[in-house]
Amino acid sequence: MLDVQNLNLHYGQSQILWDVSLDAPLGKITALMGNNGVGKTSLLKAVAGRHPASGGDVSVDGAPARFSNAFNAARAGVAYVPQGREVFPMMSVMENLETGFACLPKDAHTIPDYIFDLFPVLLDMKSRRGGDLSGGQQQQLAIARALITRPKVLLLDEPTEGIQPNVIQQIGEALKLLRGQGEMAILLVEQNADFAYGIADRFVLMEGGRIKRATEKDGYARDNLIADLAL
Repeated sequence: MLDVQNLNLHYGQSQILWDVSLDAPLGKITALMGNNGVGKTSLLKAVAGRHPASGGDVSVDGAPARFSNAFNAARAGVAYVPQGREVFPMMSVMENLETGFACLPKDAHTIPDYIFDLFPVLLDMKSRRGGDLSGGQQQQLAIARALITRPKVLLLDEPTEGIQPNVIQQIGEALKLLRGQGEMAILLVEQNADFAYGIADRFVLMEGGRIKRATEKDGYARDNLIADLAL
Protein backbone atom coordinates (compact mmCIF):
# COMPACT_ATOMS: atom_id res chain seq x y z
CA MET A 1 0.00 0.00 0.00
CA LEU A 2 2.87 2.37 0.84
CA ASP A 3 6.12 2.11 -1.11
CA VAL A 4 9.09 4.40 -0.48
CA GLN A 5 12.13 4.19 -2.76
CA ASN A 6 15.49 5.97 -2.36
CA LEU A 7 14.03 8.87 -0.38
CA ASN A 8 16.35 11.72 0.54
CA LEU A 9 15.50 14.69 2.74
CA HIS A 10 17.34 17.84 3.78
CA TYR A 11 16.79 20.50 6.41
CA GLY A 12 18.61 23.40 4.83
CA GLN A 13 22.13 22.19 4.03
CA SER A 14 21.89 19.18 6.38
CA GLN A 15 20.89 15.84 4.88
CA ILE A 16 18.65 13.84 7.22
CA LEU A 17 17.55 10.85 5.11
CA TRP A 18 19.84 8.93 2.76
CA ASP A 19 18.27 6.75 0.04
CA VAL A 20 15.62 5.34 2.38
CA SER A 21 13.52 2.52 0.94
CA LEU A 22 10.74 0.67 2.72
CA ASP A 23 7.23 -0.61 2.19
CA ALA A 24 4.16 -0.97 4.39
CA PRO A 25 1.77 -3.69 3.20
CA LEU A 26 -1.99 -3.60 3.45
CA GLY A 27 -3.38 -5.26 6.57
CA LYS A 28 -0.08 -5.25 8.45
CA ILE A 29 1.62 -3.14 11.10
CA THR A 30 5.16 -2.13 10.20
CA ALA A 31 7.22 -0.81 13.13
CA LEU A 32 9.87 1.78 12.23
CA MET A 33 12.40 1.80 15.04
CA GLY A 34 15.77 3.24 16.04
CA ASN A 35 17.38 5.62 18.48
CA ASN A 36 16.43 9.29 18.76
CA GLY A 37 17.61 11.47 15.93
CA VAL A 38 18.00 8.80 13.24
CA GLY A 39 15.30 10.25 10.97
CA LYS A 40 12.14 8.31 11.82
CA THR A 41 9.92 11.37 12.33
CA SER A 42 11.45 13.08 9.31
CA LEU A 43 10.50 10.08 7.19
CA LEU A 44 6.90 10.20 8.38
CA LYS A 45 6.74 13.95 7.73
CA ALA A 46 8.04 13.46 4.21
CA VAL A 47 5.45 10.77 3.45
CA ALA A 48 2.67 12.88 5.03
CA GLY A 49 3.49 16.01 3.03
CA ARG A 50 4.72 17.99 6.01
CA HIS A 51 8.26 18.40 4.69
CA PRO A 52 9.30 18.11 1.05
CA ALA A 53 11.64 15.29 0.16
CA SER A 54 14.81 16.13 -1.76
CA GLY A 55 14.64 13.07 -3.97
CA GLY A 56 13.28 9.58 -4.35
CA ASP A 57 9.82 8.17 -4.99
CA VAL A 58 6.75 7.52 -2.83
CA SER A 59 3.62 5.70 -3.96
CA VAL A 60 0.33 4.94 -2.25
CA ASP A 61 -1.76 2.09 -3.64
CA GLY A 62 0.39 2.13 -6.76
CA ALA A 63 -0.04 5.85 -7.49
CA PRO A 64 2.86 8.37 -7.28
CA ALA A 65 2.59 10.24 -3.99
CA ARG A 66 5.31 12.85 -3.48
CA PHE A 67 2.95 15.30 -1.77
CA SER A 68 3.49 19.07 -1.78
CA ASN A 69 1.46 19.57 1.41
CA ALA A 70 -0.37 17.69 4.15
CA PHE A 71 -3.82 18.41 2.69
CA ASN A 72 -2.98 16.65 -0.57
CA ALA A 73 -1.54 13.73 1.37
CA ALA A 74 -4.72 13.42 3.41
CA ARG A 75 -6.88 13.54 0.28
CA ALA A 76 -4.81 10.74 -1.20
CA GLY A 77 -5.36 8.55 1.85
CA VAL A 78 -2.36 9.23 4.10
CA ALA A 79 -3.28 9.99 7.73
CA TYR A 80 -0.61 11.21 10.14
CA VAL A 81 -0.82 11.08 13.94
CA PRO A 82 2.07 13.30 15.07
CA GLN A 83 4.23 13.00 18.12
CA GLY A 84 2.66 15.30 20.71
CA ARG A 85 -0.86 14.64 19.37
CA GLU A 86 -1.60 18.25 18.26
CA VAL A 87 -5.27 18.26 19.24
CA PHE A 88 -7.06 21.61 19.15
CA PRO A 89 -7.24 22.48 22.86
CA MET A 90 -10.15 24.93 22.75
CA MET A 91 -12.33 22.77 20.50
CA SER A 92 -14.56 19.99 21.77
CA VAL A 93 -13.83 16.33 21.11
CA MET A 94 -16.54 16.29 18.43
CA GLU A 95 -15.17 19.44 16.79
CA ASN A 96 -11.68 17.93 16.79
CA LEU A 97 -13.02 14.83 15.08
CA GLU A 98 -14.93 16.89 12.52
CA THR A 99 -11.74 18.61 11.37
CA GLY A 100 -11.05 15.30 9.64
CA PHE A 101 -13.88 16.11 7.24
CA ALA A 102 -11.77 18.79 5.53
CA CYS A 103 -10.23 16.39 3.00
CA LEU A 104 -13.44 14.42 2.36
CA PRO A 105 -16.37 15.01 -0.01
CA LYS A 106 -19.47 16.40 1.71
CA ASP A 107 -21.38 13.14 1.46
CA ALA A 108 -18.66 11.52 3.63
CA HIS A 109 -18.94 14.03 6.49
CA THR A 110 -19.97 11.45 9.05
CA ILE A 111 -18.19 9.86 12.00
CA PRO A 112 -18.24 6.08 11.59
CA ASP A 113 -19.67 4.16 14.52
CA TYR A 114 -16.54 2.06 14.83
CA ILE A 115 -14.59 5.15 15.97
CA PHE A 116 -16.46 5.12 19.27
CA ASP A 117 -16.25 1.33 19.44
CA LEU A 118 -12.46 1.66 19.31
CA PHE A 119 -12.34 4.56 21.75
CA PRO A 120 -15.50 4.64 23.91
CA VAL A 121 -14.08 7.38 26.15
CA LEU A 122 -14.43 9.85 23.28
CA LEU A 123 -18.17 9.31 23.13
CA ASP A 124 -18.41 9.89 26.88
CA MET A 125 -16.40 13.11 26.55
CA LYS A 126 -17.62 14.35 23.18
CA SER A 127 -18.53 17.79 24.56
CA ARG A 128 -15.32 18.25 26.56
CA ARG A 129 -12.56 20.48 25.23
CA GLY A 130 -9.55 18.73 23.77
CA GLY A 131 -7.21 20.59 26.09
CA ASP A 132 -9.03 19.25 29.13
CA LEU A 133 -8.40 15.61 28.27
CA SER A 134 -5.61 13.55 29.79
CA GLY A 135 -2.59 12.72 27.64
CA GLY A 136 -3.91 9.25 26.96
CA GLN A 137 -7.34 10.56 25.98
CA GLN A 138 -5.76 13.13 23.68
CA GLN A 139 -3.78 10.36 22.00
CA GLN A 140 -6.96 8.38 21.39
CA LEU A 141 -8.57 11.53 20.00
CA ALA A 142 -5.62 12.15 17.67
CA ILE A 143 -5.81 8.60 16.30
CA ALA A 144 -9.58 8.81 15.92
CA ARG A 145 -9.31 12.14 14.09
CA ALA A 146 -6.88 10.54 11.64
CA LEU A 147 -9.26 7.64 11.05
CA ILE A 148 -12.08 10.04 10.14
CA THR A 149 -10.23 10.69 6.86
CA ARG A 150 -10.70 7.03 5.79
CA PRO A 151 -6.97 6.46 5.29
CA LYS A 152 -5.24 3.90 3.15
CA VAL A 153 -2.05 4.49 5.13
CA LEU A 154 -1.98 5.34 8.85
CA LEU A 155 1.26 6.87 10.17
CA LEU A 156 1.73 7.01 13.94
CA ASP A 157 4.65 8.76 15.62
CA GLU A 158 5.31 7.33 19.10
CA PRO A 159 1.68 6.91 20.19
CA THR A 160 2.65 5.48 23.60
CA GLU A 161 4.94 8.34 24.65
CA GLY A 162 3.92 9.65 28.07
CA ILE A 163 0.80 7.47 28.20
CA GLN A 164 -0.37 5.44 31.20
CA PRO A 165 -0.14 1.62 30.80
CA ASN A 166 -3.88 0.92 30.64
CA VAL A 167 -4.32 3.38 27.75
CA ILE A 168 -1.26 1.93 25.98
CA GLN A 169 -3.03 -1.42 26.10
CA GLN A 170 -6.23 0.12 24.69
CA ILE A 171 -4.32 1.74 21.85
CA GLY A 172 -2.60 -1.55 21.08
CA GLU A 173 -5.92 -3.38 20.92
CA ALA A 174 -7.36 -0.66 18.66
CA LEU A 175 -4.43 -0.98 16.24
CA LYS A 176 -4.82 -4.75 16.15
CA LEU A 177 -8.51 -4.34 15.29
CA LEU A 178 -7.65 -1.88 12.53
CA ARG A 179 -5.10 -4.32 11.15
CA GLY A 180 -7.71 -7.05 11.21
CA GLN A 181 -10.06 -4.97 9.05
CA GLY A 182 -7.47 -5.25 6.28
CA GLU A 183 -8.30 -1.83 4.84
CA MET A 184 -5.10 0.11 5.55
CA ALA A 185 -1.37 -0.16 6.03
CA ILE A 186 -0.07 0.98 9.41
CA LEU A 187 3.43 2.42 9.81
CA LEU A 188 4.31 2.87 13.47
CA VAL A 189 7.28 4.78 14.89
CA GLU A 190 7.83 3.54 18.43
CA GLN A 191 10.52 3.60 21.11
CA ASN A 192 8.66 1.15 23.37
CA ALA A 193 10.14 -2.13 22.13
CA ASP A 194 7.73 -4.32 24.12
CA PHE A 195 4.70 -2.51 22.71
CA ALA A 196 6.05 -2.60 19.16
CA TYR A 197 7.00 -6.26 19.34
CA GLY A 198 3.58 -7.13 20.73
CA ILE A 199 1.61 -5.72 17.80
CA ALA A 200 3.89 -5.37 14.77
CA ASP A 201 4.14 -7.83 11.88
CA ARG A 202 7.33 -6.36 10.45
CA PHE A 203 10.27 -4.28 11.69
CA VAL A 204 12.35 -1.66 9.93
CA LEU A 205 15.36 -0.38 11.88
CA MET A 206 16.99 2.97 11.09
CA GLU A 207 20.42 4.30 11.91
CA GLY A 208 21.97 7.60 10.85
CA GLY A 209 19.20 8.43 8.38
CA ARG A 210 19.48 5.07 6.63
CA ILE A 211 17.69 1.74 6.82
CA LYS A 212 19.83 -0.71 8.79
CA ARG A 213 17.57 -3.75 8.72
CA ALA A 214 14.10 -4.82 7.59
CA THR A 215 12.63 -8.12 8.73
CA GLU A 216 9.39 -9.98 9.27
CA LYS A 217 8.41 -10.84 12.82
CA ASP A 218 8.41 -14.57 12.10
CA GLY A 219 11.72 -15.93 13.32
CA TYR A 220 12.75 -12.57 14.79
CA ALA A 221 12.74 -12.86 18.58
CA ARG A 222 12.15 -9.96 20.92
CA ASP A 223 15.70 -10.35 22.25
CA ASN A 224 17.03 -9.97 18.70
CA LEU A 225 15.08 -6.73 18.34
CA ILE A 226 16.47 -5.37 21.61
CA ALA A 227 20.00 -6.36 20.59
CA ASP A 228 19.67 -4.73 17.16
CA LEU A 229 18.37 -1.51 18.69
CA ALA A 230 21.30 -1.43 21.11
CA LEU A 231 23.93 -1.64 18.37
